Amino acid sequence: MENAQQQQQQQQPAPGTLSWKLSSHPITLLTFLFFRISSLLVYLFGLRLFTSNFVLIFIITILLLATDFYYLKNIAGRRLVGLRWWNEVDTATGDSRWVFESADPETRQVNATDKRFFWIALYAQPVLWILLAVVALASFEFIWLTLVVIALVLTITNTLAFSRADKFSQATGFASSAVYGSGLARNLAGGMVSSWFRR
Repeated sequence: MENAQQQQQQQQPAPGTLSWKLSSHPITLLTFLFFRISSLLVYLFGLRLFTSNFVLIFIITILLLATDFYYLKNIAGRRLVGLRWWNEVDTATGDSRWVFESADPETRQVNATDKRFFWIALYAQPVLWILLAVVALASFEFIWLTLVVIALVLTITNTLAFSRADKFSQATGFASSAVYGSGLARNLAGGMVSSWFRR
C-alpha cells in the first residue's frame, strides 16, 4: 500500500512543471496558448501551405493577434497570474496613464504551472516576432515587415504592461507588508511605482 502511494507520487509531475493538466484554469491556459501560437503559425505556414493570397493571410494573422491581445489583457492575465492593466486618459488634460491591478496574494494563490506558462509565452512571442522581422528584412520582403511590425507593437505592449503590473504588485505587497497591510501603504506604493513608470 505504501509502495503504491510512493509510486503514484513519483509519477505525478512536480508543481510548476509545464503540463497543462496541472493548471488551475486549463481552458484559459489552452486558449491563451492557442492564440499565442496560432498567429505565428498562420504567418509562417499560411502562405506556403494553404493559399498564395497575401491579403487573406494578413487579415487572419491580424485578427488572431488582436484576439490574443484582448484575451491576454482582459482574461488570461487576470485568471492565470492575477494581474490586469489598462490605460486611462484624463479628459481634461489629455494625459494618459497606465493602471495596474493585482490580486490580493492572501486571498488568491497563483498556480506555479500557470505562472510559468504565462511568463514563458509572454516573453517568447515578441522574441520570435523580432526574429521574423530580421528574416523579412534580410530577404527584402518589406510587405511582410508591415505585418511583423503590427505584431511586435501588440505583443511588446502586453509584455511591457504585464511586466510593470508584476513589479507594481511586488512593490505594493512589500510596502503593505512593511506597514501591516494598511490602505495607506498600498496607495503610497502604487503612487511611487506609477510615477516611476511614467518617466
